[in-house]
Amino acid sequence: MHLPFPKTLPALKFSGLLLATIGLAAQPKGAIAQSALLEGDPMAQVTSVSEFADVSPGDWAYEALAYLANSEQQGGLDCLEGYPNGSFRGRQALTRYEFAAGLASCLDAVVGRLENLDPEALARIEALQREFARELADLRGRVDLLEDRTAELEANQFSTTTRLAGEGIFDINDLFGDQLEAVGNTTVFQYRARLNFQTSFSGDDLLQTRLTAGNRTPRTVVSSLGRSNLVPNVVPRGTAEGLLITALGGDTSNNVQVDRLTYGFNLGQRLSAYVAAIGGTHQAYVHSTLSPFFNDADGGNGSLSPFSQYSPIYRIGGGTGFNYRFDDDGTLALSLGYLADNAANPGEDSGFFNGDYAALGQLTFAPSQDFNIGLTYVHGYHTEVATSGISTPNAIFDLGLGSSRFFTGTVPANALHGALGVPAVTNSYGLELSWRISSGISLSAFGGYTNLTLLETGRGDIWYYGLGLAFPDLFGAGNLGGIMVGVEPYLTGLRGQYTLASLGLENDTSLHIEAFYRIRVTDNISITPGVIVVTAPEQNRDLFDSFVIGTLRTTFQF
Repeated sequence: MHLPFPKTLPALKFSGLLLATIGLAAQPKGAIAQSALLEGDPMAQVTSVSEFADVSPGDWAYEALAYLANSEQQGGLDCLEGYPNGSFRGRQALTRYEFAAGLASCLDAVVGRLENLDPEALARIEALQREFARELADLRGRVDLLEDRTAELEANQFSTTTRLAGEGIFDINDLFGDQLEAVGNTTVFQYRARLNFQTSFSGDDLLQTRLTAGNRTPRTVVSSLGRSNLVPNVVPRGTAEGLLITALGGDTSNNVQVDRLTYGFNLGQRLSAYVAAIGGTHQAYVHSTLSPFFNDADGGNGSLSPFSQYSPIYRIGGGTGFNYRFDDDGTLALSLGYLADNAANPGEDSGFFNGDYAALGQLTFAPSQDFNIGLTYVHGYHTEVATSGISTPNAIFDLGLGSSRFFTGTVPANALHGALGVPAVTNSYGLELSWRISSGISLSAFGGYTNLTLLETGRGDIWYYGLGLAFPDLFGAGNLGGIMVGVEPYLTGLRGQYTLASLGLENDTSLHIEAFYRIRVTDNISITPGVIVVTAPEQNRDLFDSFVIGTLRTTFQF
């Protein structure tokens, strides 16, 4: 719709050129700038038409523009500003609503000086008010409605500082093979639900309180230690090879548990800190796990298993601790952390420094946005607890949860020290890299070695590595395809009092092959079918056949 305005030059002084005082053309004094106007840093206020970089005395509207922009001392209305970069952009279009908003702002700017205006100018102001009375009234109504809605939201909001983020994962899965002992080879339907309360007090910090519930019942896959001459000194749940992501915190018997209480905050532009009271993990504070697309912080929109989400080196230890991260623009970052498994326990061989712990150091180098390299070192201490003659070790890749629970790798790689009844010290070294080959292909790779020291007994070697390809937006925006091939942590050798052969163990290479395709149904719902194949489980192909896990996962987020 064209705006009706007089075509004579004197009328253009006020009516026609006032069109250019708001919207996409310029910013009226006292008005809140539109996002389109916020270009560059704010400059000094324009007080003369001569200060507009793209306006010259030869322009047909120069007189009218001067009347609006010039100060009172220069004979103007002093109610018009330009863009922050000093331009006016008088040829850009605007709507009647934008014009009405600019008119209202300009009228506000001159209302205190009406007695100084000549009768002709006053008459034009009144005419403009009548012409745009409907638009002005509509704008006032919209502002009133927004104010009412804002007041209602403020009155009924959960908190001014806390945001609620939720996730529910439902998956149906089955295991095909002859590996089960205590649990039958049946199809199961399991879930895990999380409510995460994210609180910020200053805008530069984050307090996370997470509630978790689930009905997951672990499958008891046979253990090679259970077939060794160490029976009955150890009764682990079985191998963690091929474990699904719902295994992390999903076995609460439908009871709600607080499984995370952490606080992160910045100490300047380059230094950040992370303090964990419950559920601290290395992944939560390191600069990067260098596993884009696969890593969803153990949530339901990444890969299928804890092994493929990121390197197992980040699963060594957890619980309570602190971290300092030195980050210089992301090009070179140093992360340091310390997590204790039983920091709240005042008993013997427990507490913050006397019990199980894991100390991490990582250097991340990012020469470009598409290529990153990480070097990681973790030093850990892992005890064993004997109850009624049965040893329940705090496993190595256990996220600090203890009670013989672990989430990646074979039983010998996690719990041999418990079977032998001795504490273990580990020194782990990892190399991680990620390479965004193109917009549709991303490569992730990791390799790790853990030197295992069985106190007063001997030493061992644990290896793990993986190579993954991710295909973001595969066959549709928001979708994700992924393939991961690797070897979960396994014990390759022993030296000292025992050898693998003397314990009846093998060191066969067990491959983990995983493929999945996440379908983004909506912004809040995704469906992920996938399959995991594990060969030579429990590093013994003679005793155990390969097995396959098929799953269909549905994830809801809000």
